[in-house]
Amino acid sequence: MVDGPSITLARILEDAGHTLLRPAFDGQDLDRIVDGLVIFDPADQVAWSRRPLVLAVGVQAGEQLTALSERVARQGGALIVHESAVASLTGPRTAVPVLALGNENSWIQLAATLAPLMNGSSGPALAAPLGGVPTGDLFALANAIAEILDAPVTVEDRDSRVLAFSIRQEEADPSRIGAILNRQVTPWATQDLTERGIFRQLYRTQEPLFVDPPESGYGGFTMPRVVLGIRADDEILGSVWAAVPGPLSDERMQAFRELQGTVAVHLLSHRANANVERRMRSDLTAQVLAGGPEAEEVAARLGLPHRPMLVLAVALPDGEDEPARLRGDRAAELLRIGDAFDMHLGTVQPGASAALVGDVVYGIVPLPPAADPHSDRGQRMAKDFLARVGRRSAAVIGVSAVAPDAYALPRAREEADRALRLARSAQQGDRVCSTVEHAYELLMMEMSDLVSARGMGLSGPLARLVEQDERHGYLVPTLRAWLDHFGDNIAASASLHVHPNTFRYRLKRVAEVSGISLDNHDERLSLMLQFRLFMRS
Repeated sequence: MVDGPSITLARILEDAGHTLLRPAFDGQDLDRIVDGLVIFDPADQVAWSRRPLVLAVGVQAGEQLTALSERVARQGGALIVHESAVASLTGPRTAVPVLALGNENSWIQLAATLAPLMNGSSGPALAAPLGGVPTGDLFALANAIAEILDAPVTVEDRDSRVLAFSIRQEEADPSRIGAILNRQVTPWATQDLTERGIFRQLYRTQEPLFVDPPESGYGGFTMPRVVLGIRADDEILGSVWAAVPGPLSDERMQAFRELQGTVAVHLLSHRANANVERRMRSDLTAQVLAGGPEAEEVAARLGLPHRPMLVLAVALPDGEDEPARLRGDRAAELLRIGDAFDMHLGTVQPGASAALVGDVVYGIVPLPPAADPHSDRGQRMAKDFLARVGRRSAAVIGVSAVAPDAYALPRAREEADRALRLARSAQQGDRVCSTVEHAYELLMMEMSDLVSARGMGLSGPLARLVEQDERHGYLVPTLRAWLDHFGDNIAASASLHVHPNTFRYRLKRVAEVSGISLDNHDERLSLMLQFRLFMRS
């Protein structure tokens, strides 16, 4: 049995993925909490946890399975059975929640995925299927495969991001070295492989493919590759690429082929570990940004030093009008942005942390000792990040002012959220907005919110001018030009293409009709604000 923190069945389905598991019946209590993983063995007398998640390994459908489900129900737990055994569970549908494991999936694959979820961390796994390699340790896995193939290896995900790599990469070509340094295969290389149909072939076969380099050798892609696609059932998990001087022997190709299932277990475990780690960081980030008496303690758990900090909020532009297909990609894109942003912040400022909370990636950046709190450091970090990923992402960023300590982070988050909203607005062209650089725009946005919330409209002297202009049509433009040019009659009249004397006459009429005192600085400020809030065009 593996003991760990409490977790709901809904969380398990979300983190483990619906490729492996699905609810066996409709209307089940997926909010049921479980806090221990049990691989059932009738001969095992080990005590169960109070609310176990039981894997019915080798349990016969019928009486044996029914008896097991009744025992699980008494413990307040949940049950996982093979798809083929679901039909025999008719009575206990409401007594115990049941998840179904696809018939094509293995129990060891499931156990390797669930163990880190139930541990709440990337803790010990249940199996080490490749020469003692801990499940989910992709770097150890890459080295083991490199030994088998006698070639430098990379393990990549579905988006050609480099998850891990083996030793001996100096034997590969410059294209491979660049991919490792950037943790991403270059776009031109993936485009070349796509145009040649390599990815299409890769995901249609369970056999390793030999891939010749492009004829041009562009970008240093000069060595052949042997690649194996990795899948769990019908889901593509990623691929393993070996840089080779020529075709592998039949024996090595066979050995490579036989690694498919083993690598799948490692990738599933790695993904589960990443999901757990991401969830924990997201929860801690949400806690520290919400504030409270434990703010300093939570900040310490995130590894944040006791120094002034900035909050950066990263999100995608509003996408209400985009096609459903693109909206469906937003969640995956946000995860990619979050991972890239976390790596970027950690590189440029040690001790920084980033996590996805809702639909926003928040970065918390401690300032270096003796740093100027009024500098534009946050804006520069944000712009540098967008310069690196901007061509592949439409992300926008809001930057807060400096928070002196962890207790001030909730206010900094609010500031970053407001700046982010400004960056996401259709009227604002900047992709990075900060409370320092965009103080005026943020003030006007908040005043517009207040005006809208209170249902306020144009009134007073300016409203009288608007009413008069419905018949004559020149008083409001006259006043606006005069205010825009700070009382310079010559410049204001030129902007309206009228004679200065005509302009002075019209300005006199403005005062007569409205009752405005143009010498009163408070009235001038009020008029300028009303123009910005009610008469933007």
